Amino acid sequence: MKMLKNMNNVNALMTAVASCTDSVLLKSADGREEYNLKSALSLLIGIGHLCGEHGDEYEVFCTNRADEGYLLKFFRDLKQGDAIAS
Repeated sequence: MKMLKNMNNVNALMTAVASCTDSVLLKSADGREEYNLKSALSLLIGIGHLCGEHGDEYEVFCTNRADEGYLLKFFRDLKQGDAIAS
């Protein structure tokens, strides 16, 4: 699943990832970088990349289908909230 272009709500993302039961991976489009967001250090590094200039070049992958559904809903709700706030 694609990330939002500008990840503004970092705390909400961290909470959503913490709610997932299995691995949540952040991967670069070219496949060179991969971070397990369930690891505190990897999460911080991944958040740094998402907030940088090329944050829209990363995708999230879940090893658990329920986690994937949860994060899809999270991103959809977050995007709708951004549209409402604009």
